[in-house]
Amino acid sequence: MREIRYREALREAMSEEMRKDASIVLMGEEVAEYNGAYKVSQGMLDEFGPDRVIDTPISELGFAGIAVGASMNGMRPIVEFMTFNFAVLALDQIVNAAAKMMAMSAGQFTCPIVFRGPSGSAGQLGAQHSQVFESWYANVPGLKVISPSNPYDAKGLMKSAILDNDPVIFMESELMYSDSGEVPEEEYYIPIGKADVKREGSDVTIVSYNKMMKVALGAADELAKDGVSAEVIDLRTIRPLDIHTIVESVKKTNRIVVVDESWPYGSVSSEIAYQLQKDAFDYLDAPVRRVNGADTSMHYAPNLVEAYLPSPAKVIQVVKEVMYK
Repeated sequence: MREIRYREALREAMSEEMRKDASIVLMGEEVAEYNGAYKVSQGMLDEFGPDRVIDTPISELGFAGIAVGASMNGMRPIVEFMTFNFAVLALDQIVNAAAKMMAMSAGQFTCPIVFRGPSGSAGQLGAQHSQVFESWYANVPGLKVISPSNPYDAKGLMKSAILDNDPVIFMESELMYSDSGEVPEEEYYIPIGKADVKREGSDVTIVSYNKMMKVALGAADELAKDGVSAEVIDLRTIRPLDIHTIVESVKKTNRIVVVDESWPYGSVSSEIAYQLQKDAFDYLDAPVRRVNGADTSMHYAPNLVEAYLPSPAKVIQVVKEVMYK
C-alpha cells in the first residue's frame, strides 16, 4: 500500500468529494492562492477554480456565517480555520446557528458543514495558540466532533464528514500534517462514531486521540519491555463517543488510563471517566486515571511546554500506579 502524508490524505478526501458534487466548496484564509497555510489545499484552486476554493477575509465570524447560510440553501461548505484558536471568534455561528438550526427549524433546515483545522499545541506558540478544543465543541448538542491521529483515518473520516448532514468539527494538528501513513488508492469511508483498537493488550487500556496517540503508543511500547501488555484505543470521534469499545476493553484489562491533551477540568477524559463508572464499574480493579495537559495556560519556554504536555514517561508512571498500587 502507498504511503502519503496527513495533509495529502485530507486533500484527497476533499477533492474526491468535490469532483462528485458541485455543491461542495472550500473556504478560509489563504486556502486558494497560497495553497493553504499548511498546504492542505495545494493545487485545489487550479482544479476547482475560485468559485469553489475561496479565499476569505480575516474574519472567522463572517465566513462561518456565510457557510451557515450557504448550507441552509443547498451547499455543503468546508470551512478551514487556520487554527481553532481563531475559531473562537466564530463560536456564535458554530454554536448558536449551525449546531441549533435543525432543532430550531423543526427539521426544515440542516447545516451540512465541515469546520476543519488544527487544534492543540504545536511547539512554542504561547498561550493563545496552543489550546485544545475538542471538549468545548463536544459539549454542544448538534455538533459532531472528529479528531483523527493518522492519514488513513483522516481521509476516511473527512469523506464521511463531508457527506454528513450535521455540522462536523474536524480537528487536526499542525504537528501531524507531515506524518506519513498507509492509505489505499481505492475509495473508502470510515463511519463517524467508531473508535479503533490500534494495539491489542490484556493488562491495561490506554485511550487517546489526535496527536496524543503517539504518546499512548510510545508508552505502550516501553511498557511492553517491562512485561505490561497495554491495549491502545484511538477514539477518532469525540462526539458521538464510542463508549462501547472502551467498556469492552476494560472488561478484559480491568484498568484504564486516558491520555488527553486538554485541560483536566471538564475534559474528554472527564466524560470517559464518568461513563465508565456508570457502565463498567464492576470491571474496574483500579480507579480510572487520566494524563492531561496542565491546568494552566501554555507558556512559551520549551521546558514549560514539556512540563505542560502529556508524555510517554508520565503515562508509564500512571499505568504502573494502576497496575501495582
